[in-house]
Amino acid sequence: MGLMTDLGSGRVAIDTALFIYLLEENERFLPLVEPLFRDADSGRRELITSALTLLEVMVVPYRAGDARLAQRYEHLLMRSRGIRVVDISLDQLRAAAQLRAALRVKTSDALQLSAALSCGCACFVTNDRRIPEVPGLRVLQLTQYAP
Repeated sequence: MGLMTDLGSGRVAIDTALFIYLLEENERFLPLVEPLFRDADSGRRELITSALTLLEVMVVPYRAGDARLAQRYEHLLMRSRGIRVVDISLDQLRAAAQLRAALRVKTSDALQLSAALSCGCACFVTNDRRIPEVPGLRVLQLTQYAP
């Protein structure tokens, strides 16, 4: 079975790396993430990510002095159809703290997971092997689908 089949229908939460794979056209993962973003752009699926993703994708472009790439990331996250960026509210921080306490995940991962859970996502797609299984959320590792 492929990634798209395993996702089923409905909202899907995605980790920061998927945005990087798309914009930087990662040869290994682009064939897996492109259909996800196409579905979002066509209105067939909503992709969910935490506002933390914006910070994470912009660090390397800013460090390299590539303000244009940072701007492309911001445009992708904030203006694309079918992509919902969940604000880091007090409720999100509380939920992330509870996830950190229960699962012993990093703060950034806890924020991503709390965004997914707060939006009713059934799946979270990542390439971070440190993300544990979470009750009520299937964690799908992108590397399992890559050639």
